[in-house]
Amino acid sequence: MKKLTPLILSFLILSCGKGYNPAVVSARKEASDIGIEIMKKGGNAFDAMVAVHLALAVTYPIAGNIGGGGFVVYHTSNGESGSLDFREKAPGKASKDMYLNENGDVIENMSTLGGAAVGVPGSISGIFEIHSKLGSLPIQDLFQPSIDLAKNGFVVTKKQEDALKDKLQDFINVNGEESLFSKNFKQGDTLKNLKLSITLDKIAKNGPKAFYEGEVAKMIIDEVQESGGIMTEDDLKNYNSVWRDPVKFTYKDLEVISMSLPSSGGILLGQMLNAIEEYDIGQFDHNSVESIQLMVEAERRAYADRSFYMGDPDFAKLPVYELMDDNYVTERMESFSWDKATPSSDVSHGEIKVIEESDQTTHYSIIDAYGNSVSVTTTLNTNYGSKVFVEEGGFFLNNEMDDFSSKPGHPNSFGLIGSAANSIEANKRMLSSMTPTIVLKNKKPSLIVGTPGGSTIITSVFQIILNVYEFGMSMQEAVNAPRVHHQWVPDVVIIEEGGIDHVKDSILRSKNYYVISLPIKSDSPGMSARSSIGKVDAIFIDDDGDVSTGADPRGDDHASILK
Repeated sequence: MKKLTPLILSFLILSCGKGYNPAVVSARKEASDIGIEIMKKGGNAFDAMVAVHLALAVTYPIAGNIGGGGFVVYHTSNGESGSLDFREKAPGKASKDMYLNENGDVIENMSTLGGAAVGVPGSISGIFEIHSKLGSLPIQDLFQPSIDLAKNGFVVTKKQEDALKDKLQDFINVNGEESLFSKNFKQGDTLKNLKLSITLDKIAKNGPKAFYEGEVAKMIIDEVQESGGIMTEDDLKNYNSVWRDPVKFTYKDLEVISMSLPSSGGILLGQMLNAIEEYDIGQFDHNSVESIQLMVEAERRAYADRSFYMGDPDFAKLPVYELMDDNYVTERMESFSWDKATPSSDVSHGEIKVIEESDQTTHYSIIDAYGNSVSVTTTLNTNYGSKVFVEEGGFFLNNEMDDFSSKPGHPNSFGLIGSAANSIEANKRMLSSMTPTIVLKNKKPSLIVGTPGGSTIITSVFQIILNVYEFGMSMQEAVNAPRVHHQWVPDVVIIEEGGIDHVKDSILRSKNYYVISLPIKSDSPGMSARSSIGKVDAIFIDDDGDVSTGADPRGDDHASILK
């Protein structure tokens, strides 16, 4: 896409009539407001993306980051769409059995806690790639709000206090008692991160090399290696983001644009929507027995395929559109019965001829006045990632290595099972569930959506689309509505509190569905603790071009819109 200056864009809007109300929905008010301010100053949605990403790295360190990675899906005002993969990579010394002991068993916590869990981070590369191709304002203008925010501090919320307290002992164990986050922060405290402000200032002035080479790179490697990791300065220096073709498919009169491999999100979303399309789910009530059955059985089969077929497309020829093919999906659903559940033990992956070849994440959605739409999901993987804190740099590092299959058939932190397609290899990108998505109607942006939530990301996005287009909900209603999740293994249907009543629960159980209501405790066998499913941040644009937002009340999420 050829860059358009703010002056030219403003002229185009005036000459073409009504524009859109710029909007940003993210995990923190500070970040959403900063994105709006950037667009008020003439920046486009891609400029706002850079600024929002950095603001979340400051104010939402549980998942916002410069030490992690993610995916961008976009659609421009002139009709172009694309995606950027800035997912983390395995270090050059990584190997298939690196998390196994001499007996071939997975070593507990090695892929989740400490330096051995850290993948080579991609966020800084990603935001510079986006800015270089699609941004309009000077990069230093986009960094400055977050430099100031880190220096002056932000106010800790109650939910943040609880999250920090929950991981306090891990912070102390990994980083020592004097580390910035090895302290008891309480609601109302102002948290200042002076070291991060200095780091961001260096990157703003000197570009991505200031992160991937030199002083900051040495800080990262020192922290990683001191806490048991194998990453080297060459791993950082050699990191690259990758422009990829997004997954595109239709659902009824909608065109859906989502992320392709190494994210499984777009493929599974396409497969599940295709699987239910012929059943006309909109004829049933929201979270009725029938609609839950349809969603669960589509999810069950899609996640079985995910476990077998999906990984890094740079390392093998992997199926994409084959898994969304009408005949294939119809065949997969042939065993579905309204009378009873299909046990996951009876569901394997489908047969395709292949030519040889977090829970804590955060999402933000943006639209500018011109109709440029950006959907970004970024992560450290689990809460605060590896808990390794680069003290002199002021930021946490991810634990994305856990998203590989440490051992075929062994579940990761989210209970997801992988195969050889997602085995660990040097410089390989790990499989993801992140599903940044944009829905077009009549070739114009209609829905910008995504969420954190580990394995529940894909099913949450799936349900938001259904809530809006099948069940007729407003954007905020669609986000607020209780959600349902199934991921093949373990064979359970997870339903948020208030999702169904006792009668529906009994009917589902009589059909051999094993139903669990949230919250789930940490000692539940085969399952990760959770109190909710996803934290969706979404924007809806109606047929008249009017913009509405949905910020998830499950978190501190906030929508900012310029009227």
